[in-house]
Amino acid sequence: MSGLPVVSGRECVKALQKAGFAVVRQRGSHIILIRNDPYAQVVVPDHQELDRGTLRSILRHAGIGIDVDRFAGLI
Repeated sequence: MSGLPVVSGRECVKALQKAGFAVVRQRGSHIILIRNDPYAQVVVPDHQELDRGTLRSILRHAGIGIDVDRFAGLI
């Protein structure tokens, strides 16, 4: 894959849950996920389509980095 896929906030949450994250709470349109080992907290906006920069930042905070193939495998 050459670039980041276009995904919704819900699709991103499902992929992060497969990577070991758990939904802790939601406030408005923001879904907060946490992983304990190693600790990471990620906030995902519940939008129809995430901007590429937003998705890139979410992956960086999740510790997945910019490994597009790994993220695409989780979707």
